[in-house]
Amino acid sequence: MFDNLSDRLGGVFDKLKGRGSLSEQDVRDAMREVRIALLEADVALPVARRFIDAVTEKAIGQDVLKSIKPGQQVVKIVHDELVETLGGHETEGLILEARPPVVIMMVGLQGSGKTTTTAKLGKLLREKHGKKAMMASLDVNRPAAQEQLAVLGDQVDVATLPIVAGQQPVDIARRAMESARLQNFDVLLLDTAGRLHVDEALMAEMKAVSQVSTPTEVLLVVDSLTGQDAVNVAQSFTDEVPLTGVVLTRMDGDARGGAALSMRAVTGKPIKFAGTGEKLDAIETFRPGSVADRILGMGDVVSLVEKAAATIKEEEAEQLARNFEKGKFDLNDLRMQLKQMQNMGGLGMLAGMMPGMKKAKAAMAAADMDDKVLVHMDAIIGSMTEKERKNPALMNAKRKKRVAAGSGTDVQRVNKLLKMHQEMSRAMKQIKKMGGLKGLAAMFGGGPGMGLPGMGGPGGMPGGLPGLGGPNPKK
Repeated sequence: MFDNLSDRLGGVFDKLKGRGSLSEQDVRDAMREVRIALLEADVALPVARRFIDAVTEKAIGQDVLKSIKPGQQVVKIVHDELVETLGGHETEGLILEARPPVVIMMVGLQGSGKTTTTAKLGKLLREKHGKKAMMASLDVNRPAAQEQLAVLGDQVDVATLPIVAGQQPVDIARRAMESARLQNFDVLLLDTAGRLHVDEALMAEMKAVSQVSTPTEVLLVVDSLTGQDAVNVAQSFTDEVPLTGVVLTRMDGDARGGAALSMRAVTGKPIKFAGTGEKLDAIETFRPGSVADRILGMGDVVSLVEKAAATIKEEEAEQLARNFEKGKFDLNDLRMQLKQMQNMGGLGMLAGMMPGMKKAKAAMAAADMDDKVLVHMDAIIGSMTEKERKNPALMNAKRKKRVAAGSGTDVQRVNKLLKMHQEMSRAMKQIKKMGGLKGLAAMFGGGPGMGLPGMGGPGGMPGGLPGLGGPNPKK
């Protein structure tokens, strides 16, 4: 989402870092470019102006200009100011400490992704917070809106209020409250109706539902692809409804990022969640620090570790760790790692979250290296016999041709996969010679649990990213 802004800011800061000393004029020239980058990213003008003024004031101080690495100091100031603009260092989650049922009211315009976001939050509450949740659709305007929520409820295993034809939103809200109390639900999610634009009828309905249900949370769902208009919509709702937070959907899209950067400053309300894809688990807690890191190309290790913990099966990680300790790494182990990477969002997602991987991500895109690579590798391994997977040395020319035909690839790709496995296997043996994972961790001053969980066992992923090659001990 922030790729263009990130590239522009990266270019500006590369110039600053390349200089041994900075003058006040150097900083002001750089800030002028940063301001243009922010405006091109669709950041609201007052927000961009306030941001630049705050950064410039701190960056032209004597402590910065006379420091050993002034360029890096300026980057740090910009990073800190980005965090403040996005909402500060505190991550604001849902308020769930209230008398049950805690009511969460979802509001927003039609097409912003309210219904899907409601289901995503229901799933999140059940899986991460251990709450018994119920969802109710109050949307009687959009055809099949209530049925859509019922279908999504089945998919995420969250209860939905039975549909009564002809019932109006306020009456549905009353019935939902009564039903949630009688069945001892912890949380009630109300998916309200939207309109194509903000009007009196929409606001009157929001207020009536709010009076009946007295919600603890009123979350505004806005589509980040609508850019600055999303901020205008948020402002309109803020003036009429007591909002407690914002959910930005389609943060994985190609929006310019201005909505996210302007939202907190314009509305005064925190962005609580970000929708990051179509799947029903594609929702993240919005962390201003992590978003600032991504914008400045510093990666997002916190989200990466969280994603790993959520998607990687513990027994698989332990099995890989045991194999590594023995210096064993066959194609079954490689296949397990490939599947873990796919579950975590694929190569692009991982490269975007890892510090310093922005250039690698660009190189992957230039080489047409997308997530199909992982699928092809999995198909190649799947076309081998169990004996071949356990002993790749058996793969002669005849077997390679058979596997290539069976996987719909070619012999060249089979050879690439085998070579990559060979390099990773060699790295495993090197690690064993160093005393295994514990010995490797000790060398780097870490404990046995260092590294990303499941990415090749507790010691991280010694062979490098599958498909991108690994360390070559001969060099």
